[in-house]
Amino acid sequence: MLDQTTDNPVGKKIESGKLYATQLLHTPRRFNVIRNWLTGALITLILCMFVPWQQNIQGSGKVTPFMPADRPQVIPSVIAGRIDKWVAREGQFVKKGDTILVLTEIKEKFLDPKLLARTDEQITSKQEAILSKREKIEALQKQVGALKAGLRFKLAQAKNKVTQMRFKVQGEKAEWEAAKVNERLAEDQFKRLEGLYKQGLASLTELQNRTNKTQEAQAKLISAENKYNTAQNELINAEIELNSVEAEYLDKISKAESTLNETAAEVFESQADVSKMQIEYSNIEQRSQYYVVRAPQDGFVIRASKAGIGEQIKEGDQVATIMPARAQLAVELYVKALDLPLLYEGCKVRVQFDGWPALVFSGWSNVSVGTFGGVVKVIDRVNSPNGKFRILVTPDPEDDPWPELVRAGSGAYGWAMLNNVALGYELWRQFNGFPPDMVKELDLSNGYSNGKSDADKAADEEDKKNEAKAKSTKE
Repeated sequence: MLDQTTDNPVGKKIESGKLYATQLLHTPRRFNVIRNWLTGALITLILCMFVPWQQNIQGSGKVTPFMPADRPQVIPSVIAGRIDKWVAREGQFVKKGDTILVLTEIKEKFLDPKLLARTDEQITSKQEAILSKREKIEALQKQVGALKAGLRFKLAQAKNKVTQMRFKVQGEKAEWEAAKVNERLAEDQFKRLEGLYKQGLASLTELQNRTNKTQEAQAKLISAENKYNTAQNELINAEIELNSVEAEYLDKISKAESTLNETAAEVFESQADVSKMQIEYSNIEQRSQYYVVRAPQDGFVIRASKAGIGEQIKEGDQVATIMPARAQLAVELYVKALDLPLLYEGCKVRVQFDGWPALVFSGWSNVSVGTFGGVVKVIDRVNSPNGKFRILVTPDPEDDPWPELVRAGSGAYGWAMLNNVALGYELWRQFNGFPPDMVKELDLSNGYSNGKSDADKAADEEDKKNEAKAKSTKE
């Protein structure tokens, strides 16, 4: 570079900026600008490494009703039938019990319009038949009682007759024995008189008279023996009659009791038939109520699965879908298993909805725009088919309410807010694939500390109390 202060006259006449060699010795001005920008960017980057960054766990999912009863519900047809009339249309608001559509019967068993009345007549007839059979049972019971009473009377009568015959046999036997004695006496007297007659001591007339008396004694002996035998035969007949009377009455009583038991069994069978018919009557009566498909709760008819008039449907077929009107919405997010241990019920979450304008800075939730606060309410115990774990997030009561226009099924994104760390540490963690840090700050609003539930906190406090008691005891 030429010295401008020299007294060389040549230097006064030549401008150094016009010489190419002198231009090479100068540093270009644009390079100075780039150097300054690079230096500023480096300093800014180094300073940004110390900027606070809130760690978070990200997840995506959709909006869903929180309560199972608030989720879209399928309205099935309980019975098979043919669509006769559509009352509600898609998108219409219906109240609980409002008619969705009307069905007509298609089964032959239920086509009779007077089926209920005729079934009731059958039940009445069966009940009257049961009453008649019960009266028959009462008559049979009386008959059995009468037969038993007759049996007792006949048995007493037959026993008395047997006793009388025994006494008669004894009397006839005594007479027979007496006739034997008289006959022997008459024989002895005849023999003695005959001896006297031969000796001439007795007359013929006396001998003839004694002969007549002897013959009379023999005749009385034979008559007494015959009466005795007759009495024995009558005793045997009386005993036989006693046994036959008991057998005859027992046979009649057994037949009457058998008829009684058969009638009682018929009554039980008829009662079972009446119960079946009453069940059938109730089923028919209940079935008639299912000809009208009604809304199970207040909501909007969002989809009709069957269309047209006259289309047949089967039992259990879906006819429409209803969305409850006052559903409590929640966000269903799916997170990685690596991040699951850091989540707990009550954890704060920022939520972004599809179709809702938002400017999101996941690490600086306070400068994000269009996001809404939420709280983790449910954490699934098992993973979902996609390999991630599902969590349910409900609106944070301490934050702005969620938009009313958000509906179930809309896409959603969420960030569970964790520790505050330096941005450099977060970048280092991301590059190395380490999990976020566990939250250590105490969340007084939700009652959770270090990711612990109320039960865990109570257990920790109990352990501390036990340790304090042990120390005081030692002292």
